[in-house]
Amino acid sequence: MDKNNIAKNQDANTILTVKNLKKYYPLSNIEFGRQKKFVKAVDDVSFAIQKGTTMGLVGESGCGKTTVGRTILRLHEVTSGQVIFDGKDLAKISSRQLRLLRPQIQMIFQDPYSSLSPRLPVGEIIGEAVKEHKIVPKSEYRSYIHKVMSDCGLQSHHYYRYPHEFSGGQRQRISIARAVALQPKFIICDEPLSALDVSIQAQIINLMKDLQDQYGYTYLFISHDLSVVEYISDTIGVMYLGKLVEVASKKQLFENPMHPYSEALLSAVPVANPDIKMNRIILKGDIPSPVNPPSGCSFRTRCPKVMPVCAEKEPLLKDYGEGHCLACHLYAQD
Repeated sequence: MDKNNIAKNQDANTILTVKNLKKYYPLSNIEFGRQKKFVKAVDDVSFAIQKGTTMGLVGESGCGKTTVGRTILRLHEVTSGQVIFDGKDLAKISSRQLRLLRPQIQMIFQDPYSSLSPRLPVGEIIGEAVKEHKIVPKSEYRSYIHKVMSDCGLQSHHYYRYPHEFSGGQRQRISIARAVALQPKFIICDEPLSALDVSIQAQIINLMKDLQDQYGYTYLFISHDLSVVEYISDTIGVMYLGKLVEVASKKQLFENPMHPYSEALLSAVPVANPDIKMNRIILKGDIPSPVNPPSGCSFRTRCPKVMPVCAEKEPLLKDYGEGHCLACHLYAQD
């Protein structure tokens, strides 16, 4: 199955289908009135997410995983491709239609220090959009906000406090409360733990799993920490230089990584047992420029298993059984 067909095998349980998604940023160089070069931040990405599940999206910094999340939400306009949510293509609907869908798709941002307004108390931060979208009647507004706060581990007396009065973990709880207050179907989590201490990370990740179990939320969990992704995800997509190179269930990826890049990432995950010695795979060279990516396979300049065909032809993302999809010439492409 090639990448064009991955998103087609959808059923009533599929909440989001991303098909051939591209996000290119034009550079300032202009030649004969036309843009000369583009930064290919997201380049032909396709995947689907099932309702009530979590898909992890991993890769090195700069691989485009955050841009995927922001483009799905149309915080960045789509260059080309489809983002199908609830039967509607978010890439093509009008601003008015998108506004009506906003409560159903929310985002938890990476930095809880900059994502919250310092001028508003917590109650207003959580409830501002609830009022705007009329999620509950006015008579039930205050009690509803208190319930959302309680669900997210916040106390009722926090309602009138300001963000600067809270720790980083508490601020991230406020960010989560703001997202779930709109009763969304789908939540994009953009590295929500990276700014927190390890002990606080465990609390936040358990909170997110509890909320998912209670309300059936679907997550796209973007992270560079594979140990966290392993804990929370059902399926995992591995990105490199704007492209998906492997998509598999959590079990498949951690027990049988097929792409050389996935193998290298997993070899760097710390193991708690001192008696187990990991065979660390060190990738040589630097990540190529997304403005001028290599011909053929984008990973070939750093791949320890590179072959001549890798420079000649771009590998297709194909299903090699049980939903384990891979873009690599080490495996049959026909």
